[in-house]
Amino acid sequence: MTQLSIQANDLSVRFKDRLLFHIPQLSLGPQDAVYLTGDNGVGKTTLLKVLSGLLKPTTGTINLSQQGWLHRLFYAQSHSGVIYMHQTPYMFDGSVLDNVSYGLKFSLRNRRERRSTAINALRMVGLETLANEHISVLSGGERQRVAMARAWILNPGVLLMDESSASLDQESIDRMVLLCKDLLSRGTSLVITSHQQNALTALCRRQWTIADAKLIERTELQLVDGEKNNYAYA
Repeated sequence: MTQLSIQANDLSVRFKDRLLFHIPQLSLGPQDAVYLTGDNGVGKTTLLKVLSGLLKPTTGTINLSQQGWLHRLFYAQSHSGVIYMHQTPYMFDGSVLDNVSYGLKFSLRNRRERRSTAINALRMVGLETLANEHISVLSGGERQRVAMARAWILNPGVLLMDESSASLDQESIDRMVLLCKDLLSRGTSLVITSHQQNALTALCRRQWTIADAKLIERTELQLVDGEKNNYAYA
């Protein structure tokens, strides 16, 4: 497991004359769990793509600090140990098992070991009986579970989950929570967007809200019921 910290400075994204957001400073450390909120169109997905390296910001720098001794050379849909899970995740034209095990080719040379590891991940999300089915037969919610299994076996330093629970039933969300808890225990940090609070967002102890082109941060979410509110503008 590679533990990562993300530090961003003077981060902004502009589309023509419109400033989507400007964030003077942003930090994300190992085992952080952040709930990212905001109205539609304020830039939540854009921010996640910038942090993952999939989108270049208009201004600003993003620095990744490696905390562990192992640095993987490849992560599916990732940039330097950061995995971005889209609301409609990309899937390869192949079996469910192929989609989960693909990224393991760079870390596990033994084919039997790759298969065993991928099957175990599918078992964790309740899809092991569909391992040999073509990915096209899966529903949207099942594809999200495949994406979660794929991310889990890659042990990312940072996992960015963009509305990953939107099409999931409660059982599926509970399975994803178990995998997220396991990743957190091993040093992964999470950023989760969701229009509704659920068991996944309940894992978070920090909250980022994008409003008026700014990032507002609230920490210690477990104390928000009148005990303590701590707001800081970044």
